[in-house]
Amino acid sequence: MFGFLKQKLKDITSKFSKEAEEAPEKQEEIKEEIKEVKVKQEIKVKEKPVKIETKKEQPKKEQVKEQKVKEEIKEKKELPKEPEKKKEESGFVNNNGRFVKDAILTAKPLQEKKELPKEPEVKEIKEKQGFFSRFKEKLTTKQISNEKFEEIFQDLEMALIESNVAFEVIEKIKEDLKENLVNQPLKGNIEDLVKESLLKSLDSILSQESFNLVEKIKQANKPYKILFLGQNGAGKTTTISKISYLLKQNKLSNILVAADTYRAASAEQLEEWGKRLNVKVIKQNYGADPAAVAFDGLRYAESHNIDVVLIDTAGRQHSNTNLMNEMKKIIRVTQPDLKIFIGESITGNDVIFQLNEFKEFIDAVILTKVDVDEKGGTPLSVSYVTKKPIIYLGTGQELDSLELFNKDKILKNLGIKD
Repeated sequence: MFGFLKQKLKDITSKFSKEAEEAPEKQEEIKEEIKEVKVKQEIKVKEKPVKIETKKEQPKKEQVKEQKVKEEIKEKKELPKEPEKKKEESGFVNNNGRFVKDAILTAKPLQEKKELPKEPEVKEIKEKQGFFSRFKEKLTTKQISNEKFEEIFQDLEMALIESNVAFEVIEKIKEDLKENLVNQPLKGNIEDLVKESLLKSLDSILSQESFNLVEKIKQANKPYKILFLGQNGAGKTTTISKISYLLKQNKLSNILVAADTYRAASAEQLEEWGKRLNVKVIKQNYGADPAAVAFDGLRYAESHNIDVVLIDTAGRQHSNTNLMNEMKKIIRVTQPDLKIFIGESITGNDVIFQLNEFKEFIDAVILTKVDVDEKGGTPLSVSYVTKKPIIYLGTGQELDSLELFNKDKILKNLGIKD
């Protein structure tokens, strides 16, 4: 089960991931930060010509002629240390007899103070550039366009249709994926993001809470009455026998009621199961009133302190007005505590159509022949479209081949949950 759909979901996840990785990267927010660093560099570079201007003040005292300006500039470039020696020897004696250095010497420490911080400032700029570069790499994002999404989703849509997934479910999955993936900044492992988005969507589709039938019966008043509905050939009688076996395993006594008085050999089939299970079967002749047969079963259960009454009914279609009226009569007479629809998993969207016909009469669903359903889309459709919980899955012909419905197990079998 789910083999085909599981592979398709895996392929589509890889396609979305590949498309996102090939998409152009966006770095809009970080570009602004880099621009700020560039501005700081430009401002600090402009400070360099200030040094030349301050040094030009020295030749004013010596009154150098305009013709020798070029030579002095060359000397300053070639011999930067000589002016320092001259500055140390220069000075004059004031009126008090003290030696005073020239004003140029006092300006030297000021120049040194200005020059000293400049080296760490340049270093600081380099550090900021490195930080923003690393930050940019971490925040690099990718996007999937709407056009590319539609192109890729076509493959998944076809796979879902082939897997018997209802149209409503396909639209739900599409909208969820589009909301999470299209034109959104995708960071990190893209394949994991797509897988997570699929998981959230399918988890919400299977959101109808199931229940444990045995525990429900143990907490209820006795006899607990269960009415089984569905079309012919879906495996109603076999499934009822499996439920009977399950109840016996949990120390709950039960009887079988053959309220299908139309189908040939239906009562005999139920009787055969009763013998194997050592369970009482209540029946009448063919053509009898099904509601009367069901009522006989209730009276027997009450008089014999039976815990559970399992009522089998004839297969019917919504278009058959007489049979639908008969169903309403059985419900009115027996007042069942639980009405269960039994449908074949392999019929795909046909079972959805049947469920919609019986929606007003049913409380829960059991899907049969799941073990031979390679496509696996029916459980997704049943849960979402009908808003009714799936309580069991039939996985074979043996009495113990009835599996409690587990949403997490379904998601794991689809390969999108660890």
